[in-house]
Amino acid sequence: MKNRLKVLRAERDWSQADLAERLSVSRQSINAIETGKYDPSLPLAFKIADLFDMAIEEIFQND
Repeated sequence: MKNRLKVLRAERDWSQADLAERLSVSRQSINAIETGKYDPSLPLAFKIADLFDMAIEEIFQND
């Protein structure tokens, strides 16, 4: 699944660790999501969308 997480994070000048802390997940989880190695659970996807004040579809797209 493609996503804009890295771009959105960079726009806010957040490190992977900063984003991980805000979402209560590990930095490794953020890295795995950004690189497409891991697709977030639906609850985590909603949490990410809420944090960025966007719809899930604006952040995540099917390949």
